[in-house]
Amino acid sequence: MPQRKTLQGFLDDVASASPAPGGGSVAAVAGALGAALTAMVCRLTIGKKKYADVQEEMREVQTQAEHLRELFTGLIAKDAHAFEKVMEAFALPKVGAAQQALRSAAVTEATKEATLVPLEVMRHCIDGHALVQKVAAAGNIHAVSDAGVGAIMFHAACEAAALNVKINLASLQDAEFVGWKNEDMQSLLNTSRAMAEETQEMVAARMAGST
Repeated sequence: MPQRKTLQGFLDDVASASPAPGGGSVAAVAGALGAALTAMVCRLTIGKKKYADVQEEMREVQTQAEHLRELFTGLIAKDAHAFEKVMEAFALPKVGAAQQALRSAAVTEATKEATLVPLEVMRHCIDGHALVQKVAAAGNIHAVSDAGVGAIMFHAACEAAALNVKINLASLQDAEFVGWKNEDMQSLLNTSRAMAEETQEMVAARMAGST
């Protein structure tokens, strides 16, 4: 999927009978939205006299958030491509033992690669949480709710990506790979949940203090 496709075009693709782009790409979109909201709060803070003491921090966070948005955007297409590779592997001929062995190996390898993409999304979500916490704590109070939404988007992306990791791992016979990646997935998911809750508490506290 082209990175610059219109929102309507992407939604049409997701809603179509094609299995890709699917949940993995949607997870990456959610992450990109979280990064975009983080950058927005930075821009609404920079240049405001009231927040003069956090200008440099907000500029740095903005730069990092924009880079993160680029990474998530690239993962939208990367996830769809990885899934297509799995389907191509399943489509390989399987007449005779030799072809069956080659097909099985190709499916396993493609599925492992497809597992790594949502795990990458999850890792970037943790980076996103760290950034959005900074703007939730010190950014423009009038945009603090947007920081809260950004955290929700990062966690939604992480939860969604975790589902894709789980379904891929369930089809693999490599116990070592499955165990290793399952531990990674669960650790990232737990971290995301904790950080999302922390951010919402920060947002609620600042919103209460602004009244």
